[in-house]
Amino acid sequence: MSAPDSFDARNAPVPARNSPLKPLPRLIFASRWLQLPLYLGLIVAQGVYVVHFLVELLHLVEAAFGNKDALQALIASIGYKTTAPVGALNETVIMLVVLALIDVVMISNLLIMVIVGGYETFVSRMDLEGHQDQPEWLSHVNASVLKVKLATAIIGISSIHLLKTFINADNYTDKVLIAQTVIHIAFLFSAMAIAYTDKLMNEAAAANH
Repeated sequence: MSAPDSFDARNAPVPARNSPLKPLPRLIFASRWLQLPLYLGLIVAQGVYVVHFLVELLHLVEAAFGNKDALQALIASIGYKTTAPVGALNETVIMLVVLALIDVVMISNLLIMVIVGGYETFVSRMDLEGHQDQPEWLSHVNASVLKVKLATAIIGISSIHLLKTFINADNYTDKVLIAQTVIHIAFLFSAMAIAYTDKLMNEAAAANH
């Protein structure tokens, strides 16, 4: 009969803490709930984005049916300028409006990641294990993973803004176009640096175990 497997203390379950925390550590640990109003405020901001999305969508539909006031509201919203008066929807206006709507959706996705992931990581567990609507990424979220996902989302949002600027390039100076491109590249390199740092930390943690 083979010898029993050696006991690995690293895989042993962590015993539950029975002794209460001292007053000062308890206060410091409870201070995490001060973040709750921040996440609730982001939920309110999410609601504002939903209202803005619906208003812009309504203006787009009304403009498609010939409503001049809705068309002018869209043109003012996207900052579209042209020497010739715009009497009806054209491809450029539609594209800019759709990109603006996509921008709202991507920012809303970013808000959800910050609200749900931040609350789960820094405030309290949500106990969503087994829930049919649990986000796939939430099952392995931590501060490091959250930073990478947020950086990726910011790159997507920056890409949409840059595309809107290039489509409407006649209304921007070369200095603005170059500045936005440089900023987007800076976001890209920042995300790559965060992802690479996370990779190094994970490799170091795996080597230690």
